[in-house]
Amino acid sequence: MSDTPTTMCEGKYLRLVRKGHWEYAERTNAGSAVIVIAVTPEDKLLFVEQFRIPMGAPTIEMPAGLVGDLDAHDTMEDAARRELLEETGWRADEVKVLMVGPTSSGMSNELIAFVRARGLVRVHAGGGDASEDITVHEVPVADAPRWLTAKMAQGYSMDPKLWAGLWLLDKNPDGSPA
Repeated sequence: MSDTPTTMCEGKYLRLVRKGHWEYAERTNAGSAVIVIAVTPEDKLLFVEQFRIPMGAPTIEMPAGLVGDLDAHDTMEDAARRELLEETGWRADEVKVLMVGPTSSGMSNELIAFVRARGLVRVHAGGGDASEDITVHEVPVADAPRWLTAKMAQGYSMDPKLWAGLWLLDKNPDGSPA
């Protein structure tokens, strides 16, 4: 069994690798991503809706995006600010990386950071860039779990990380108040 990774297939953005008996995916255009937990001054949590081809279904997500896909010197904070503004139309005065971990440790080496955004100011309507078709949802924080559950019942695909994001709204990863 070889400990040297072997590329099995490579596309424009992904590479399929084998190391020993394990097969996994690597991004070729970025090494990490951010999920942005953002609440408006009206105490509404920001979600984005878009159709995701791999799922074959619409999804509800927190604003998110890749780090380093546009600029090799990109930081998690830069990516969080950019993606929040691009996807939702809200600018954040402050962003803080809360934690970083694997997105799916058995399938990919990609890391994802939860980032809390504060001091939001509406700049435009959002909707993503030219390659995206995003609908922005502003949901009262108190209604968010019920709203997400109702969306699941309607057939939307939901990443379980959404519930981790809800927990991190007012707590730090260690459980202390935010």
